[in-house]
Amino acid sequence: MGGESIITLSEKQDWRDIVHRCFRCGYCKFTLEYSDFNCPSYKKYQFETYSTGGRLWLIYGIISGEIQWNEGIANVIYACPTCGNCTENCRFEKFNDFLVDIIEVARAEAVKNGFCPEKQKALLKRTENTEYYNPYGEKNSDNTELKKKYNLPGKAEWVYFIGCTSNYRQQNLRDATLRFLKKAKIDFTLIDEHCCCSPIIRTGQIKPVNDFINYNVAQIKNAGATKIITSCAGCYRTIKKDWLKFGADYDFEVFHTVELVKQLLDEDRLKIKSEYKNTVTYHDPCHLGRHVGMYEIPREVHNKIPGIKLVEMRRNRENAWCCGAGGGVKIGYPEWSVEVSQERLIEAKETGASVISSICPFCRTNLSDANEKYNMGFEVIDLIEFLDQLDIEIN
Repeated sequence: MGGESIITLSEKQDWRDIVHRCFRCGYCKFTLEYSDFNCPSYKKYQFETYSTGGRLWLIYGIISGEIQWNEGIANVIYACPTCGNCTENCRFEKFNDFLVDIIEVARAEAVKNGFCPEKQKALLKRTENTEYYNPYGEKNSDNTELKKKYNLPGKAEWVYFIGCTSNYRQQNLRDATLRFLKKAKIDFTLIDEHCCCSPIIRTGQIKPVNDFINYNVAQIKNAGATKIITSCAGCYRTIKKDWLKFGADYDFEVFHTVELVKQLLDEDRLKIKSEYKNTVTYHDPCHLGRHVGMYEIPREVHNKIPGIKLVEMRRNRENAWCCGAGGGVKIGYPEWSVEVSQERLIEAKETGASVISSICPFCRTNLSDANEKYNMGFEVIDLIEFLDQLDIEIN
């Protein structure tokens, strides 16, 4: 596809009537009880343009040629974490599955027309840099040293796709995952991975995406792997869904670490011998929850940990409040991003929990930033880090 958009706004003239209906409705801005905003952007700005319907109305204007791209329109399109809560509350069945897709396509059009916000441009600049290949601007790790440290083979059944956030920011999560996979006697290896492209896809900067996907797929195939495992919700969603959208040629299976843990528990191959005596609340990552529908597996695994008391936040599963980091919001609107996380932490306080668990390194980062900034007093931890602290036995 040469890195071009899968669909363009000009090709979607049939969206006009649908978008008009969307704007007239507005149901998606609130939870079913109508007592809470469920759209972080609409709650922040409280102006119709910043709701999903408002954005789509702008997109309607672009499709119809009634308005032209400008900086103001682009900022509205980008001030959205693409959490997908609108899709869950949309009552128009022919439309609700691709609301986030429409916003991402609009961002790709903004990029084409030269209106990607400056802060988000850094994601592409760093990712394309041949010294980095990641959105953090860290020198690329080909993972050779990690392979030596953990005595990993050149070829294996599984590849652990670490992901940029775990490899360059949440390294404790990365190392906990590596230790778990070794304890579980999984036949796995690492590759010289480049960014999965989630950050640049979410911000519409899709020109190099095919090259990155093809490189990663080739590395995985060269490792002889038939299965991919990742501890990153963003990587999981991107590899499982977006790579196929962009025409990737692969037939390997894609797993999140929580799925492997659940499988090992179900087969009685994993036994947790020690207790974790804490009250824990689980935060649903948008990329695993609303984007791919994984809600119960993480809860089932948490509940298998002896001593744990798992409590639910008022908004959970498909109505969970976003951590605020996704869709380019973390880099583009950093203060607002942490404010969104603060609201999640306040909700967590209501449960009486002292620990917030998630299975997404990006959520872990933003929740931790808000926890520190607002002195909320939580321990923010990933599920795989729980297991790393406990005495486990693998058969």
